[in-house]
Amino acid sequence: MTITSTSAVPGTGIGTGIGTGTSTGTGTSTDAGADTAAGTLRLATAGSVDDGKSTLVGRLLYDSKSILTDQLEAVERASRSRGAAEPDLALLTDGLRAEREQGITIDVAYRYFATARRRFILADTPGHVQYTRNMVTGASTADLTVILVDARNGVVEQTRRHAAVAALLRVPHVVLAVNKMDLVEYAEPVFAKIAEEFTAYAAELGIPEVTSIPVSALAGDNVVDPSAHMDWYCGPTVLEHLETVAVGHDPDGCRARFPVQYVIRPQTAEHPDYRGYAGQIAVGTFRVGESVTVLPSGRTSTVKGIDLLGTSVDVARSPQSVTILLEDDIDVSRGDLLVPSDGIPALGQDIEATVCHVADTPLTVGQRVLLKHTTRTVKAIVKEIPSRLTLEDLSQHPAPGRLVANDIGRVRVRTAEPIALDSYADSRRTGSFLLIDPADGTTLAAGMRTA
Repeated sequence: MTITSTSAVPGTGIGTGIGTGTSTGTGTSTDAGADTAAGTLRLATAGSVDDGKSTLVGRLLYDSKSILTDQLEAVERASRSRGAAEPDLALLTDGLRAEREQGITIDVAYRYFATARRRFILADTPGHVQYTRNMVTGASTADLTVILVDARNGVVEQTRRHAAVAALLRVPHVVLAVNKMDLVEYAEPVFAKIAEEFTAYAAELGIPEVTSIPVSALAGDNVVDPSAHMDWYCGPTVLEHLETVAVGHDPDGCRARFPVQYVIRPQTAEHPDYRGYAGQIAVGTFRVGESVTVLPSGRTSTVKGIDLLGTSVDVARSPQSVTILLEDDIDVSRGDLLVPSDGIPALGQDIEATVCHVADTPLTVGQRVLLKHTTRTVKAIVKEIPSRLTLEDLSQHPAPGRLVANDIGRVRVRTAEPIALDSYADSRRTGSFLLIDPADGTTLAAGMRTA
């Protein structure tokens, strides 16, 4: 899901994956799943402070001619006001005034652009430690994460933290961009050492694929155009890799899930008996004539019809938003889950999962929370916090008692009502959830069932 406020109100709809934090969009919002289905690449950038994330994004947009004239003029004016002789391309994504004044990224900034080969939705995430939780927003729906490293500093703690979050969120592709190669005289040994260290760490985390690229975002080396200074590098530029990396999934290869978001009953003279269940197919495929089961009640029926944008269809796939009609008039409401009768997931109230804590207040044993899974929100209690991940050596610190902001740890939660939580490895959407403060609706933690 994508949540555009750290004060998530219980009942907010959930999209694909998990996310928290605020977002400064520079374009209109689009449906995450539809983008992937259409061949659009969703990517997120991450890295430590001053590694050059925003400059890389700006260079990518500028050299690919994806900047409108008025946008460039605004950046030039802002750059001159800061005393810069040349346009500061980082300002293309630093949308908040506080960000421009401090020269840092605070918010998650989204940019939408396209080349002749592919469309892109890009999330530029903050580098400061206190904003690490915002990376969950950008990476939760990403097909690829670009992690930047300053060639002068190499792999630092924040680099490891961002790699751990990417691994936790099961981002399929990771790019290591070793930036500021111009400041180390484009030396191949510097790049090779950093790439080797990061790749080894990523392998320990279980990241399946890492593509390492030496770049200079400021000078434009290997961002869009190949570098004339690094003839020893024969791989793709950043843009070439983004345009060719494989994305998408096979909706027929997954167990179908349809969280009901809204019940439609017009009760008009034209449609006196119409009763449809609207929402977005989280994963898989639904067909007219298919037997389905409603969870958690366990009632069964048959799909009588599927309405897609006002048109009746026989088949609908993730991530389409549809209205499903059933043969039987049974009790179905928001928060229920429609699944094929031959693929019913297990219901349970005891959940063990990995969470990324995102709130300023700690998460403690015995704390009462709300657990939000797809469109369903239930009361829950934190029964145990077995461990907290130590990023330096990937060891587990046992029984920490609580998790604080940016901590990654294991939790055991007991819900008041049964929920159908899939494994996050099978479905990023139906295998994820949020823990919410029942008092004020603040998002406390983003969780993934990894057991």
